[in-house]
Amino acid sequence: VQLQASGGGLVQVGGSLRLSCAASGRTFSNYAMGWFRQAPGKEREFVAALKWSSGITYYEDSVKGRFTISRDNAKNTVYMQMRSLKPEDTAVYYCAAGSPTGRGARATHGYDYWGQGTQVTVSS
Repeated sequence: VQLQASGGGLVQVGGSLRLSCAASGRTFSNYAMGWFRQAPGKEREFVAALKWSSGITYYEDSVKGRFTISRDNAKNTVYMQMRSLKPEDTAVYYCAAGSPTGRGARATHGYDYWGQGTQVTVSS
């Protein structure tokens, strides 16, 4: 299984970015796909998740209304559109795939596969 994250970059406060996570190596229809982020000196934290088959989404409170997670079944790719970016959104963003249950969708231990990370820097 491979997850290839891309789309990070440097953006000003209030700007937008779209992250992509291309998945390969298996069928992901029964999986959940998640985005996590890790800022320097901090633990990796949940950002958003999507259950591939149902399309149900979950968001961390600080990104609700600003970030949108979505999927393209044909491309086996998950996206995260990020708007109204803030300096506190600066981090390395990781995509992940797994079969979490319950609140496991919001936890790193709920995921089995991880991408390599993509840097997002929001300048003020």
